[in-house]
Amino acid sequence: MSENLTGLVLKCIGGFYYVLCGDTVYTCRARGKFRKERISPCAGDHVSITADENDEGYVLEILPRRNVLVRPPLANLDKLFIVSSVSDPLPSTLIIDKTIAAAEIKGIEPVLVFTKTDLDDPTPLREIYGSIGIRCYFVSSVDGVGIEELRPELNGCISAFTGNSGVGKSTLLNALIPELVLETGEISRKLGRGRHTTRHVELFEVDGGYVADTPGFSTMDIERYELFRKEELPEGFREFEPYLDMCRFTSCSHTCEKGCAVLEAVNEGKIPRSRIESYIAMYNEVKDIKEWQLSKTKNA
Repeated sequence: MSENLTGLVLKCIGGFYYVLCGDTVYTCRARGKFRKERISPCAGDHVSITADENDEGYVLEILPRRNVLVRPPLANLDKLFIVSSVSDPLPSTLIIDKTIAAAEIKGIEPVLVFTKTDLDDPTPLREIYGSIGIRCYFVSSVDGVGIEELRPELNGCISAFTGNSGVGKSTLLNALIPELVLETGEISRKLGRGRHTTRHVELFEVDGGYVADTPGFSTMDIERYELFRKEELPEGFREFEPYLDMCRFTSCSHTCEKGCAVLEAVNEGKIPRSRIESYIAMYNEVKDIKEWQLSKTKNA
């Protein structure tokens, strides 16, 4: 005899969906209608299922999503931890800002984590991002500095960690959640970057919340899959908001116009210059994106 339940998808592997309902994880397949609708359940989805006494069943419906990432497939994120090292490899404010913008536009709270603080001074990064109201943490997995301060951020939410290879993402997660014992990779000195080591997306329960390690999730995924319209871009730069209605022209792109209040705020030191430089670079990348390209990424 089967029963209908609702639960949280913890992981998806080989056509099987592992759904937590109460204290039980059910192994489910998806109904054929999902293929027809070109949609698939993913980690973080809330779903309704039918299950039998053997803890096996089928996913019947994906409940409404608050947000979803295409690559890696993750839904209903509360926080995105953006991990960057202060050295080895050197941080890129453009990469960081692209990831922040993608999170902000999707309604996901960005939290910055700067690793390897034992190698270099993080003060310049603190001055940029601390000034715009994004929470920043500075940690070293070598000596454990900052790990305990970061841990409460995981409480009661679904979160994911993203960062380019070699920044110490899996090492950080191992320090935060020792029971995970995630595989970590050494930096390739020849290539100047790390090896991808995480193999699949899975939500792990921790401190009353869930955290996902995201395989190979880097700026390339943001650029390729998380495209957005140029009109949306200012939403990804929260410090622009007080000035957006003060520009001389309502069609202001905030890139070069006279009478642009955002640019004036930059010149007055109210907005970090690296942030407007990232915004302009991103604007030039997305200004010619067509609707069909946006649709294609959503169905990738």
